[in-house]
Formats: sequence, structure tokens, C-alpha cells
Amino acid sequence: MHPLRAYIHRFVALTDAEWAPLSAGLQVRHLARRELFVTQGQPSSTIALLVAGACRLFYTRPDGEEKTTYFFFENHLMASYQSCLTGQPSAFGIEALAPTEVLVFPYALLAALYDEWPVYERFGRLLAEYHLLGTDARLAELLLLSPEQRYRALLSSHKTKILERVPQHYIASYLGVTPVSLSRIRARLLEDDGRIS
Repeated sequence: MHPLRAYIHRFVALTDAEWAPLSAGLQVRHLARRELFVTQGQPSSTIALLVAGACRLFYTRPDGEEKTTYFFFENHLMASYQSCLTGQPSAFGIEALAPTEVLVFPYALLAALYDEWPVYERFGRLLAEYHLLGTDARLAELLLLSPEQRYRALLSSHKTKILERVPQHYIASYLGVTPVSLSRIRARLLEDDGRIS
């Protein structure tokens, strides 16, 4: 099954006739390491399914400091949804962490399919609910957990690709700590594990 069709199949099943118009609008794009898929401060109207590689969602503060908020790996759908929906400049950037292959299509195509095929409207609703749950979980993590608790949660989560494939300074930014603080947290946990064993 086509990778994007398989992704959509997690939410709804498409007939060949329903799949055809989206399939016709797909393009393959390759991103070099550090290349931007979305540029902060510029409008973005494209959605991508990440086929191979890894990307990060980030923003740059007025003082120039970058903050990483999310990571995308294979079979992740990524976009600046706020920019797609409003046409306004994106509040975030998306950057490739490694050579990355994506399947891209314009949000306008998906919006047109919402009107034409009820199954796409259902997909859009289920996708929005899925992303809302993820955003709520991430917000709760940042607001309610200490940095050490956030790191412990990462270790015990299904997000092992972050630990395996993302540089430590981006993981630190994602957790809301400095790289030095992350090193201290990791050392403390190793020390605690040593005492337990």
C-alpha cells in the first residue's frame, strides 16, 4: 500500500476512487540536512508525509535562542497547520535533522477533498482530534512535570527514536533544559540506577 494511503488507513479506509485525486497531487521532495521545510515567519501551505529521515519543529525567540518543540520521523504527517488554515506566517519552522524524503501535497487539495468526499472530512476530523490529544499531552508535560520527570517520561515512552536519532542539544531543548542540565539529570539517574542494582 502507498505510504500516505497506509497512513490515512489508520483513520479511515479509502476506495481507489477516493484515493485517486489525492494520489494525483503528490510530489516527492528531498531535504538536505539542516534544510527548512517550513520557515518561521513565512506562510506555508504544504503538508508532508515523512517517508525517510527526521525533522524537528522549532522556533527562534527574539533574543535569537532556538527552542525545539517536537520531532518527526517516518510515517509522521507534518505541516504548519496554523499557517495552512489561516494563510498567516508560520509561528514555527520545520528543519531536516538528516537527509529526508517527504511526500508533499497542498493543503488546498485536502480542503477541496473535504468538500467532495465525506470520507476525507471524517479523516480531517479524526486527524485533528489525534493532533489535539498529542498537543494537550505535550503541554501537560511541559507545565506539570519537572525537567527530570520529563526526561524519565521520555525514557519510558514509545518515543525511543528521539533518544536514538536526535542530537543531545536538541533533546535538551525539547525537554526545556540546557545541555549541561540534561547531562546532570542523566548522571543522577545513572547514579540512582547504580544504587538500586
